Amino acid sequence: MDATEGLTVLQPASWKKPRGYANGLAGRGRLVLTGGLIGWNENEVFADGFVAQVEQTLKNVLAIVAEAGGGPEHVARLTWYVKDIDTYRNSLGDLGPVYRNLFGRHYPAMALLAVADLVEPEALVEIEATAIIPD
Repeated sequence: MDATEGLTVLQPASWKKPRGYANGLAGRGRLVLTGGLIGWNENEVFADGFVAQVEQTLKNVLAIVAEAGGGPEHVARLTWYVKDIDTYRNSLGDLGPVYRNLFGRHYPAMALLAVADLVEPEALVEIEATAIIPD
């Protein structure tokens, strides 16, 4: 187990270490749940393109977590919903630096699902987050 900022990474010793995510995290403290956030700014103007929308969505996640007094190191789980899995896969090289710029080397438990559509027609990605802010 590896404890960072109040969260403990749950990684069975015999499993290969994941890259870019954690299989599980545990922690104690204030639980913060976001709704499904999308890649628009505070004026509901969408960023242009998939990577830009992911960046804005992650900024939106961190803004909600900050409202509760937390930071990126407190995010325990991200669930991504993307409209096009191939766009996601083809953007991995560009997504890494965007993610690390906002979250550093903190990798929460993550899931990613391709969906038929999102509520907002211009949205290309939607992300839900769970954060645990230590007491």
